[in-house]
Amino acid sequence: MRLVMTEPVEKMERPYARRWWALLVLCLSLLMIVMANTALTVAAPDMTADLGLSSADLQWVIDGYTVPYAALMLLFGAIGDKYSRRGALLLGLGVFGAGAVFGSYADSATTVIAARAVMGFGAAMIMPATLSLLAATFPRGERAKAITAWTATSGVAIAAGPLVAGALLERHAWTSTFLINVPVAAVALVAALVLVPPSRAAERGRIDYVGGLLSVAWIGALVYMIIEGPHFGWHAKAVAAAAVAVVGLVLFVLWELRHPRPLVDVRRFTDRGFAGSNLAVALFFLAVFGAFYYLTQHLQFVLGYTALETGLRMLPLAGAVFAGSALTGFLTPRLGMKWTVTAGMVGGTAALALLTRVDASSSYGDLVAPLVILGLAIGLALSPATDAIMGAFPESELGVGGAVNDTSIELGGSLGIAILGSLLATSYSDHLRDAAAGSGLPASTLRTAQDSVGAGYTVAQGLGAKARQVAAQAAQATDPQQAAQLKAQAGQLASGARRMADAVGSSFSDAVAHTSLVGAVVLGVGTVLVAVLLPGRKSVEPATRAEEEKEPAGAR
Repeated sequence: MRLVMTEPVEKMERPYARRWWALLVLCLSLLMIVMANTALTVAAPDMTADLGLSSADLQWVIDGYTVPYAALMLLFGAIGDKYSRRGALLLGLGVFGAGAVFGSYADSATTVIAARAVMGFGAAMIMPATLSLLAATFPRGERAKAITAWTATSGVAIAAGPLVAGALLERHAWTSTFLINVPVAAVALVAALVLVPPSRAAERGRIDYVGGLLSVAWIGALVYMIIEGPHFGWHAKAVAAAAVAVVGLVLFVLWELRHPRPLVDVRRFTDRGFAGSNLAVALFFLAVFGAFYYLTQHLQFVLGYTALETGLRMLPLAGAVFAGSALTGFLTPRLGMKWTVTAGMVGGTAALALLTRVDASSSYGDLVAPLVILGLAIGLALSPATDAIMGAFPESELGVGGAVNDTSIELGGSLGIAILGSLLATSYSDHLRDAAAGSGLPASTLRTAQDSVGAGYTVAQGLGAKARQVAAQAAQATDPQQAAQLKAQAGQLASGARRMADAVGSSFSDAVAHTSLVGAVVLGVGTVLVAVLLPGRKSVEPATRAEEEKEPAGAR
């Protein structure tokens, strides 16, 4: 047995014997790049305190990863198809690991953002490579099961990120959340050489680099606009990014329609099943990433859980993803993907609707049912939608197919955090302004508290600290009248601190409920659109049989 797997999967007469071990390597790679984003939400408070990050700095620390990640996937997917899908995976793992090492030594906002961008660059190679290698390695009869495991890993990583980061932060600094990626990347790199067979398209002409560069331009500009506009205002940068995104998209579509070998055949989006599957993936991750964004804050700030405790309390979501994935493997062959995807989206809408009941008196127990339902919904909807997207691409374009699926995920997630996150911030600010009316709090202090829930609690803690300081002065005062005045002032400050903390908690809880309502409406409308677009089971089966007839006998 060779130590390094060198036989291309395309030349194998039978299905690759160790394909399930190869899937484990692909899932490990996927787990790492998804957790790199979700873990950072838990590490953000420590990083902010250590580096003195502003809210704008923190936003770009998080999203510096997203822009290159989303923008480069289509181009890198095509390059992997032509030259080597495993090569793209290995190079991506190396770049990702190097970025993680760089991030662990960062001592400023600029260096952390740069490190995150390098990691995003590596992730843009890894993500489409994992899905294209999966599709190339597994025969069509097993591909749905393999994709189910792949999507379940993605869902689990969303919940596992805070848990791993929380455990590390109990004993180590925030830099540990970067360093944990290094041994994982190293193990995945070595395991990929041993277990994952090489793969590339048998027939792939010259790469459409013009289309690739146009895709980088319009997707990158769109993601930048999504991040910049809602969070920092529609100033010149955001408006310019919007213009570049629109012009770039139009030029991309026109170029791809005329090119004999386009990067992506945009005519595929006229197919109802393909368009509906991409819409389902994008809308689902809009809801999931948006809800995850404010639920982790609610658990940490309002309910007062530590980073580790927050991660533990997200585990019902991870367990439910596995259960939902098992269900979709049983239901989809019997009912068809239209019904499992629609059922999953209905479940996601129901989970968000349950979160509209969150208020100041809510406890963790009130969040368990929405988390479980959301996890089940992820498992039900995403696997069949991803399988449908990948099934629309020929063998020569599996990397591009994976990139299209992953771009839908990233655009949906970015929209979720930007739109629902912006709505959350506005709602929280408005509720806090109303709750603090007549409190006598200085306008500048109130504006600081309105910036975020973390800033609000910091203001309340500051008032409490000042109350203790004045009380200590009262205890040391020799003049009884002065002591009485100081004691009364300390009491007023302590009372103000309690009222401020209560106002912050209730305002954020109300904002969570309001934002969840909007998210439920958006996902509910999207569910109807997806149900209309997706073809019924009878429409899908002939296409599946036709594809199987084209597949080489050895692969079947």
